[in-house]
Amino acid sequence: MQTSSVSDLDLFSINAPKAPLAELLRPKQPSDVIGQNHLLGTGKPLRLAFESGKPHSMILWGPPGTGKTTLARLMSTEFDCEFIALSAVLSGVKDIRNAIEQAQLVLQQTGRHTILFVDEVHRFNKSQQDAFLPHVEQGLITFIGATTENPSFEINNALLSRVQVYILNALSEQELSRLFERAQNNLDKVQFSDEARNLLIEFADGDARRLLNLLEQIHTAARTESITKISKDIVLNTLSRNARNFDKGGDEFYDQISALHKSVRGSSPDAALYWLCRMLDGGADALYIGRRLIRMAIEDIGLADPRALRLTLDACETYERLGSPEGELALAQATLYLACAPKSNAAYLAYKKARSLVAQDKSRRVPLHLRNAPTKLMQDIGYGDAYRYAHDCPEAYAADENYFPDEMPEVNFYQPTTFGLEQKIQEKLAHLRNLDKQAKRKL
Repeated sequence: MQTSSVSDLDLFSINAPKAPLAELLRPKQPSDVIGQNHLLGTGKPLRLAFESGKPHSMILWGPPGTGKTTLARLMSTEFDCEFIALSAVLSGVKDIRNAIEQAQLVLQQTGRHTILFVDEVHRFNKSQQDAFLPHVEQGLITFIGATTENPSFEINNALLSRVQVYILNALSEQELSRLFERAQNNLDKVQFSDEARNLLIEFADGDARRLLNLLEQIHTAARTESITKISKDIVLNTLSRNARNFDKGGDEFYDQISALHKSVRGSSPDAALYWLCRMLDGGADALYIGRRLIRMAIEDIGLADPRALRLTLDACETYERLGSPEGELALAQATLYLACAPKSNAAYLAYKKARSLVAQDKSRRVPLHLRNAPTKLMQDIGYGDAYRYAHDCPEAYAADENYFPDEMPEVNFYQPTTFGLEQKIQEKLAHLRNLDKQAKRKL
């Protein structure tokens, strides 16, 4: 999202508009937009859409402040369409019905087509989303939905099949810098040091609207204090650092926990620590992260280093006792340990294979020699017969004993790796299989 030039704008004059700076500088034509070159550059999808002269229904998916509302408004202007905006946070089926009636009325009276824009469309439930379908299908409206959430999970398939999904990206520092300069040209001539300017762009965190709001806040403070040069310290004293882009229930959340998990699995301690701190900085529940670390210890390290699970459990317990921020160090140590530990998913794969076989196989009975025989009757009918007590055998191992149900096909679920402790386990199992072969030859 970015800005269009507004001439002779005096933000602080007594007759200045009350609208926020971000609204005052909203682009008036596609060429004014800063960012989203992958959609608006020459030959790119939205550029072609604007040039076609005919709107089409779409979902605009991206972080806050990337221009979703701006693009929808630009389309209504470029295509000379009626523009109706709804917020899924505040609207219901009645509002949708009223919007459709208004679109019909506009078409009858003026012949103009309507673009119906729905902000935060992922907050509509299934029935609310379904309410758009017949009108999109009939061509009464062009539907444009804006969302910060993955449409694959939040938008009905029926609606998704009727729209094109466009992904908007957070603005780069270079793009935010261009936006900063454009906004400065329309404000009081307050100078920013390079450090102050860079810090303000860092605070914006890829969000154009946030940058403009922060800039407006800085200018208001400068006017109040009669300051003409903004330093880094003034920025720090004037603004409170907002949380990073992070939605505890949305894509940012799951993308970052995925990055943390993959960094641990990939034995990259620095990257794992980075993503841990990003999540904590964004307000993630530390104990949720702890639970995910426990899963990593089981799934990706397993018996290659059984200490990993205990250490991670201890880290979670430490956090429960100390809380934040002290307890976070224990989680950081666990994260580093897991990333550096030898990796094996052999136990995880073995469990999945065993579960799959049991789910598909018939119910096989326990062999008589493995059954417990606590009563004389059970002993008389053969329970426990021919069972060999392992501790009475050489190496405490009953060579070539069968512990599976009778007539059970041979299976080999667990295949230890050569990493960490599992190398020793692999050697031990190979030795026991050799004892089995020797016992068979003696029969």
